[in-house]
Amino acid sequence: MEEHGHDPHIHVEAKVGRGDAAVRNVLASTFGLAGDVPSVVDTGCGLRVPYAMTSPRPDRVTCLACREHAGREHLRLAEMVERLGLMPGSTISGTEAKQAAERHRDLAKRFSGN
Repeated sequence: MEEHGHDPHIHVEAKVGRGDAAVRNVLASTFGLAGDVPSVVDTGCGLRVPYAMTSPRPDRVTCLACREHAGREHLRLAEMVERLGLMPGSTISGTEAKQAAERHRDLAKRFSGN
């Protein structure tokens, strides 16, 4: 990964949906773990930037390559969660999976600007 230099853009983390505050909050509440926020992270466009220069929100991300990456990742996550809801013994219902998939598809659409 390339270092950021003086890049003015807001990026998205490469691991869309897995490295955000919501995930850390679930870990903290479930296991009593409070992980530190990394100071530098890998981004969807291939740069390493300060965590403060990233956002999971489509309205804040200004790097086009990161927006495209986040859109693809949210579509992938939507498909994955839908399949999970259909599996026998799944801990989430088909309805819950469908709702989560819709949220990911909405985010994908917002990242793509549609």
